[in-house]
Amino acid sequence: MKKLSHYDAAGSPRMVNVSGKAETRRSARAHAFVKIRPMVLAKLPENPKGNPLEIARTAGIMAAKRTSELIPLCHPLMLTHLDVEVAVEKKGVRITASAATTGQTGVEMEALTAAAVAALTVYDMVKALDKGIEIQDLYLLEKTGGKSGDFKRKP
Repeated sequence: MKKLSHYDAAGSPRMVNVSGKAETRRSARAHAFVKIRPMVLAKLPENPKGNPLEIARTAGIMAAKRTSELIPLCHPLMLTHLDVEVAVEKKGVRITASAATTGQTGVEMEALTAAAVAALTVYDMVKALDKGIEIQDLYLLEKTGGKSGDFKRKP
């Protein structure tokens, strides 16, 4: 059984030492879904605060760049790519965030942070119309690179 890397032998939290790891290309994609009633979805283009989808994209990108400030044991990373896609669907807004770097540690947390903050931003932009909006299904879709190898979520 694997052990958790963010704890030392005494069980105290620690930042993982990645100084001995080789730099490799690493990428990750994460997903979130914001469940919104059709009546509220129809009003997205009329939002007086601006385009909720573009603001959510920007918020996700900005958040991913600050992941190490939000998650205590994450390493600050030089991201080489970051994108947040938002798509309106029949039952809400689907968010897919992608992150990449060449470095000694992965970008899973950056992709997840981007998806989560983009979803929170959609909520913030439309909460005046419905407080019952739900943020659902925040998860890692896939990751590449690093010692643990590639991962792809099974459908």
